[in-house]
Amino acid sequence: MKFLYSFASLFLFSFCLIAETTYDVAAYIWPAYQPAQRFNEIGVFPDGKGEWEAIYKAKPKYEGHQLPNIPLWGYENEADPKVMEKKISNALKYGVNTFIYDWYWYDGRPFLEDGLNNGFLKAKNNRKMKFYLMWANHDHNSYLDPSNPDKSKVYWQGEVDRSTFEHMTEHIINDFFKQPNYYKIDGKPVFAIYELSTFINGLGGMEQAMNALDYFREKTREAGFPGLHLQGILWGAFPSSIPNTPGDKTPTQNETALQLGLNSLTNYQWCHYVPMEQRQDYKEWGDKGVAEWNRFDQQFDIPFFPQVSVSWDPNPRYPVGEQNHIYNATPKQFEEYLKAAKKYADEHPQQPPLITINAWNEWAEGSYLEPDKRNGYEYLKAIQRVFKK
Repeated sequence: MKFLYSFASLFLFSFCLIAETTYDVAAYIWPAYQPAQRFNEIGVFPDGKGEWEAIYKAKPKYEGHQLPNIPLWGYENEADPKVMEKKISNALKYGVNTFIYDWYWYDGRPFLEDGLNNGFLKAKNNRKMKFYLMWANHDHNSYLDPSNPDKSKVYWQGEVDRSTFEHMTEHIINDFFKQPNYYKIDGKPVFAIYELSTFINGLGGMEQAMNALDYFREKTREAGFPGLHLQGILWGAFPSSIPNTPGDKTPTQNETALQLGLNSLTNYQWCHYVPMEQRQDYKEWGDKGVAEWNRFDQQFDIPFFPQVSVSWDPNPRYPVGEQNHIYNATPKQFEEYLKAAKKYADEHPQQPPLITINAWNEWAEGSYLEPDKRNGYEYLKAIQRVFKK
């Protein structure tokens, strides 16, 4: 009888392991759906709900334009741990097991960090969900202000100097890397950098940037980790040339990645490397995006992780004029691209099975997995069908 019980327990345990996803499905989080003091400083979103204000005030630009997007869960404050408990639970249920937080540092201090610190990390179930940071080190301009047709005003610069970088990385290591659910590859915390060109320019050049990253790696090891896994975001801002002496051969993007000591690459959005028309069909756009994966794989000597985009429509941020955007985006077609990403991961068994998705909640860019009143949970169900058995 004891043998039968043990056998049954082993069978059940094995079945549960098989039933769980074996892929790291990581969705980007844009943490602007919260009240933030620094929104007040730059005079945007006076309703006090963060960028939700742009979502519920959005107007269609033409007949048939699918705006506004209405969240099924309402306009919730993501700095509230109760709200994040629900989002974590639903993400895990449908197969998203990692959040990649867009993370900001301007004028010597973080920006929009309350959603991570007070929402996600204080959620009672947060340990079930992995997370890591993508340093979104771009200039922060008035693209966030729907009431301002001029998008050229810069509020904060994305470049940082060496002293700022050291202060910033101390905070990252102590307050995030040491969290038990921080996402790691081979025990090394993963940290992504959005604009490598901006990073290099801020430090003063390639040599200074390399030295700064060596310092970051050293401090990460001193904190008890085997090292640092640096991930580059591959798009038009990825440097294809670096400062060099006259007569030197211009380095390729691959050589730049190797010089910086990057460990992997992924993308943030297909629109970053696939040209778009004013109104672009989703399938045409997605086919071009997926076709580039093999080129990235051949071009670079470090692992590339495939990224799938839900859609793209930034018109809620632009009160004047119609911005380039996607139409005909459907959960069914999205599922086909998820299958392509899974196939890519299966064909690269030497690297972790990581797939990145834009995004969990890029409502202002029309690219979100969260349920809305148009599609319900269908985008999440697509992930469940592909990555969970």
